[in-house]
Amino acid sequence: MRLRFALVLALIVPVPAIADTLVAARTIRARAIIAPADLSVIGQDIPGALATPDEALGLESRVVLYAGHPIRPGDIGPPAIVERNQIVTLVFQSGPLTILAEARALGRAGVGDMVRVMNLASRNTVSGVVRPDGSVTVGSPPNLATR
Repeated sequence: MRLRFALVLALIVPVPAIADTLVAARTIRARAIIAPADLSVIGQDIPGALATPDEALGLESRVVLYAGHPIRPGDIGPPAIVERNQIVTLVFQSGPLTILAEARALGRAGVGDMVRVMNLASRNTVSGVVRPDGSVTVGSPPNLATR
C-alpha cells in the first residue's frame, strides 16, 4: 500500500525543470561591451536572470558584473551612443512640422533609451528618446525606424 502511495505521489508531484542561467565568466566593469568570452552558462534556474548568451552579446553592462553572478535584464542595455554633455540634435515632429534645435545631453543613453537634454537656445530641460543617428526625439512617440 505504501509503495502504491509513493508511486502515485511521484507521478502527481511535478518535478521542477532545470533551466540554464547566464553568469559573468569574469568581472565586467560598467560600460563595457559584452563579448562571448565574458559569459558562461550554468545549469541552475535563477529567477529573473537571463538564460542564453544571445540575450547579452553586444550589449553594454550598466553596472559591474561580478564573476559567477547571474546577469539580469536591468544589468545590461544597448551601447550608449550619446554621452553626457554631448551636443545633440533635438527633434520635434508633429505631422508635416519638424523643428530641429541643438541640445546638451544630461546623461548617457543608447538607441531607444530616454535621456534628459537641455535646449541650448531656451535653456529648457526636456526628456526624449535617442534615435539610431544620435538625435533625440521629443514630443510625439518616436519612430525609431526612420532616420
